[in-house]
Amino acid sequence: MNTAKPQGWTTEDARLDTSWIQRLSSAEVAGFDRALAHAKACGKSWLAMTAADFPLDDAARTALQRAFATTQGRWGMCLLKGLPVDRWSEEDTKLAYWGMGLHVGVARTQNPASQYMNDVRDEGAAYKAANGRSRGYNTKAGLDFHMDSADVVALLCRRTAKTGGESLVASTIAVAAELARRRPDLLEVLKQPYYHHYQGSQDPEQPPYYACPIIGSDPEHFTMRVNRKNIVAAERDFPELPRVTPQQWEALDLLEEIMADPRWCFRMQLEQGDVQLVNNYVIVHSRTPFEDFEEPDRKRHLLRLWLAVPGSQPLPADWAEYFIDPRPGSVRGGLRGSQSTDEFAAYEQRQAAALGMAWRPWAPVRRREAAVAA
Repeated sequence: MNTAKPQGWTTEDARLDTSWIQRLSSAEVAGFDRALAHAKACGKSWLAMTAADFPLDDAARTALQRAFATTQGRWGMCLLKGLPVDRWSEEDTKLAYWGMGLHVGVARTQNPASQYMNDVRDEGAAYKAANGRSRGYNTKAGLDFHMDSADVVALLCRRTAKTGGESLVASTIAVAAELARRRPDLLEVLKQPYYHHYQGSQDPEQPPYYACPIIGSDPEHFTMRVNRKNIVAAERDFPELPRVTPQQWEALDLLEEIMADPRWCFRMQLEQGDVQLVNNYVIVHSRTPFEDFEEPDRKRHLLRLWLAVPGSQPLPADWAEYFIDPRPGSVRGGLRGSQSTDEFAAYEQRQAAALGMAWRPWAPVRRREAAVAA
């Protein structure tokens, strides 16, 4: 089997071959500890930092790069285990996590406030809010299957829930193959444009919605992006948009049925110190509802980075309206929000140069341009 590109896999495949799970050795953990101590002594702001300010030795750097490389290969995901967050403070954990990101990618902003690291924990928010601005990561609800808005989403588990909060993942390559076996006509429907709600996370220059097919048109590089709640919200809030057709809803229904099927949906419980890495073009993810502990620092807490990475695949031209730059290995994706700064743009440009990635100043891609290759 060619392992250079992601391949489809079933739940049974992921159980039998656990090469996608990697555990840090004590020597590798020591390398992260030393880098953290150095970064704390430097005292720089996150956006001013470079990889040299979080200096990893060969062992730690190789472990980190190997984990991220795994997301671009056969599995499309990796579970890296063993970061010592049990003895790192919350502040130190965030600094170390940011420092790790400097070695492997360019962080993307994630919400209306243009934040580039998010706390995934229950803050009493409502999922699927009527105003179209639901924030699933700030609730304790179970989540729909979805992809995030970057090449790789990295979730570091700092604290686990009292009960629940299982992570669910599925290979969209395998899911699409099963859908094609059952209903090849609906596979073609998923290649049509679907309109999505930005939930207020767009730049002020952008409209509050965007068009993106669920399955990409590139025959060599499979891509999928699905987020049903944002399609539902766009249909509800923007009557000027084309209506989702009955056949498009039927295709979404069948897609969700297959993604939730235990034959394709793999369940895992993230443990303290785990980092789950997911390639957002070939892995769909979700989460079960959870119950928290009462003590504040025992409550479920994950840290989320969205990263553009050097080894990423090309994206279809008709995904450019959302991802901005479809070129392989480019700085792309994220939700720009309304508070992005010149300091962040300088970080992006410097980080892209350090990693040999393509970068260009941000500008929205208008809908009429989205079908034209960059």
